[in-house]
Amino acid sequence: MRRKMATPAARGFTGLLFALVLAILTPLWAGAPPAAAESSVSTIAQALREDPVYVDPAAAGQLSPAEEGSLEKKIEGADKPVFVAVLPADQPTENLFSDVRTATGVTGLYAIRLGDSFDARADQEVLSNAAVRNLVTSVRGESDTAVQLDDFTDRALANMGGSAPASWSPSDGDGVSTAALITAGAVLAAGGAGAYTLVRRNRMRHAQEQRAALEKLRVVVDEDITAFGEELDRLDFHPAEPGADDAMRADYEHALDSYEQAKSLMAAATRPEDVRAVTQALEDGRFSLARLAARRAGTPLPERRPPCFFDPRHGPSVTDAAWAPPGGAAREVPVCAADRTRLADGRDPVVREVDTDYGRRPYWEAGPAYGPWAGGYFGGGILPGLLIGTMLGGMMATPAYGSDYGSGYGDFGGYEGGDVSGADFDTGDFGDFGGGGGDFGGGGDFGGGF
Repeated sequence: MRRKMATPAARGFTGLLFALVLAILTPLWAGAPPAAAESSVSTIAQALREDPVYVDPAAAGQLSPAEEGSLEKKIEGADKPVFVAVLPADQPTENLFSDVRTATGVTGLYAIRLGDSFDARADQEVLSNAAVRNLVTSVRGESDTAVQLDDFTDRALANMGGSAPASWSPSDGDGVSTAALITAGAVLAAGGAGAYTLVRRNRMRHAQEQRAALEKLRVVVDEDITAFGEELDRLDFHPAEPGADDAMRADYEHALDSYEQAKSLMAAATRPEDVRAVTQALEDGRFSLARLAARRAGTPLPERRPPCFFDPRHGPSVTDAAWAPPGGAAREVPVCAADRTRLADGRDPVVREVDTDYGRRPYWEAGPAYGPWAGGYFGGGILPGLLIGTMLGGMMATPAYGSDYGSGYGDFGGYEGGDVSGADFDTGDFGDFGGGGGDFGGGGDFGGGF
């Protein structure tokens, strides 16, 4: 059974207490010799079922026990299925990712540091292949193992879905004596009154910031709602017209319902994260209109795709195209037919701009308040992966972002992740090496194929 989530106050006390105990015990842990272990897939999988980080004894010099413990605590605290393995450069690599995933038997994100190389794979339920590629690319230039794994984990935790496996044991305070806890508690209690005053002041400031962020979003969302209403007004469709069938009428009614729902949700919004449901409703309505158009034209129904990355008002995307933000790395983004043509012709896409303190800027350069707005359009970990290397992407990849703006995005189809015993795992979810998360050194695979 998973442990119950503690209250914010309890988590704060536990965090301070852990830091004090860690300062006392770290010298002892650091001096302990590593236990002997094999680097077989079964050994790696068994270790990952018990803890989120496995360091092979032959690679112990890459990540200290203290660094390993800190990384494990971060992952377990986020309750996300991130699995990290640090292995020696001579580790056999044929089918390594798929074999470890199958042997572990848990849906999740798997990251491997192999000597000086790094890569990752994920089940589609928790993170898309495009998001994994962008995450890996964003940290591949970091040579320090601890820094690389910390950066990757921070960004992954902010982007992914799913939940941690129940087999991970609680790590907070294990092995700490009662006397140490009592002593630390007495020290912390002495500063309780001052800490409460500080927390209260910070909460008031945070509430003011959220109200200001919501007002910024309200302008943009009202523009979106108005644009969708105008699309409905221009639609030359009447439920009773000749040729109209029940499927067409259902699509039309769903689009109308989505419009009314978006207006109602925005009127009731009190926090920035409430905006996510509004833009989800608008995205859903536009997809209904796309289905209606296909039925009337007698063409195949469109597949469910995210909206155009450059401006969700363009409607559902038709394909993915390569695009790079100024000064950033290229990545695949979903585009509408018009922007696909513009990019193919070497022209700039039509980008959604919003007001900022520095004038009109693309929404991905406008700050973290726009995360919930964009997250309602792009779910399932798609958005954060697309935005890596941009201002908004950098902010959304920090742990503080989730607490400030409710993450703003999330899973698109209600995936839960967690323990699945591997029953629904398709090795194709990882793709070929170089497709799921890049490659080690640009070779396309580990040398034996993943």
